[in-house]
Amino acid sequence: MATSEKTTATTAASYDRADPDARPPWGVAVPLGLQHVLAMFTSNLTPAILLAGVIGATTGEATLLVQAALLCAGLATLLQTVGIGPVGSRLPLMMGAGFAFIAVAVPLAEDFGLSAVLGGVLVTAGVQVAIALGIHKIAFLFPPVVTGTIILVIGLGLLPSGVNLAAGGLGSPDFGAPVNFAVAGLVLVLTVVLNQFCRGLLCSAAVLIAVVVGYLVSIPLGLLDLSGVGDRPLVAVPAPFEFGLSFPLVAVLSMAVVGVVNMVDSVGTVHAVTEGGAARPATTRELRGGILAEGGSAVLGGVFGALPTTMFSQNIGLVALTKQMSRHVVTIGALVLIGLSLLPQVAAVLAAIPPAVLGGGVLVLFGMVCAIGIQLLSKDGLDTRALLIVALSVGLGRGIAAAPDAVDRVTGEWGALFDSGIVVAAVVAVVLNLVLPGRPTRSGLPASPAEVVVADAVAEQRPPAV
Repeated sequence: MATSEKTTATTAASYDRADPDARPPWGVAVPLGLQHVLAMFTSNLTPAILLAGVIGATTGEATLLVQAALLCAGLATLLQTVGIGPVGSRLPLMMGAGFAFIAVAVPLAEDFGLSAVLGGVLVTAGVQVAIALGIHKIAFLFPPVVTGTIILVIGLGLLPSGVNLAAGGLGSPDFGAPVNFAVAGLVLVLTVVLNQFCRGLLCSAAVLIAVVVGYLVSIPLGLLDLSGVGDRPLVAVPAPFEFGLSFPLVAVLSMAVVGVVNMVDSVGTVHAVTEGGAARPATTRELRGGILAEGGSAVLGGVFGALPTTMFSQNIGLVALTKQMSRHVVTIGALVLIGLSLLPQVAAVLAAIPPAVLGGGVLVLFGMVCAIGIQLLSKDGLDTRALLIVALSVGLGRGIAAAPDAVDRVTGEWGALFDSGIVVAAVVAVVLNLVLPGRPTRSGLPASPAEVVVADAVAEQRPPAV
């Protein structure tokens, strides 16, 4: 017995924390895997709950959407950590529903139904895979001034949804009631306090903990409706194509544009996890595999009823904080998500989160999207040229989105393409960055962090000079 204990202790102490293939002892791996789940849980479920509210989903439909979000996040994470052939980074990258897609999915669901959103998701998967194979050819189109502007517009477009949720949800009989704002305020304040004044799990899972507290507080206030939860089976596998598929061109184009931006941003994310956890740049295989996995996993969303998955930055922060690069730790988190997706009653309880509780949590998350956009904009400094790109892109993008009736005669049936402002902002930002004088070129300083990583990766593939 003494020899066995000594061997276990030696194994635990000898593994390399910076090695993605390292296998920490179960006593370390399981708690860390659960921590990864807690850090991304609320962010992953929010898109499903928002879409359920937009389409007026029944309890059963909302439950299916939550199950799909859990299942797709778990399977996409497995694709990253375990991989299939060239697909998958084999890095500790936790995947979840992409927040950026909500801004276009909500107006599309209102105008065309959820089937159009899922059709757009399926086509976006093909677009993302194609981009992954040749991403080095388009990375120069998305320097920080462009990606930052687009992400800022995405965040600004999400904020009204957060406020409506905090008020109780559009169409609810108690919309705007003080009790709703009080609960939302409690969740918001608690999130800030935990994030800023606590450490470890309390900090990394601040939004989730605050939402749980708000959930419990809403019970005596009569804001929680759990009717129908007991009607769900104990165990069930999410059914494919439950919400159907349709392919309006406007839906396909809207989702694909966000997919392109999301993929380019993910290049930097792959690089960030290796720098944060192992103090090294990502290899060519890791970069290509990670981007391919993100595109390929979007197929799961179209099949099961979820938005495309993306790499979650909060989990990269956990890797940097704990210095645990083992992909097997995140694999445990993926298996937990898949297990939860098979429990409809648990999904129904999660889907029943009162809008005010969810609103308090997402206002922080949506605001962080805006903050990330601003952070990117400041990366290379904001000179007169950059300010003009930001001003016109945000002004036209959000201006048209805020006043859709003003351009209704021009947009016609293409109105949904302009509802979020993302497509307009993306096109304007890319075009202005290309045509305005003073753009950094490849002969000078790289225009984008993504370009640096991709250029290095491409250089590694070239044969040595003779």
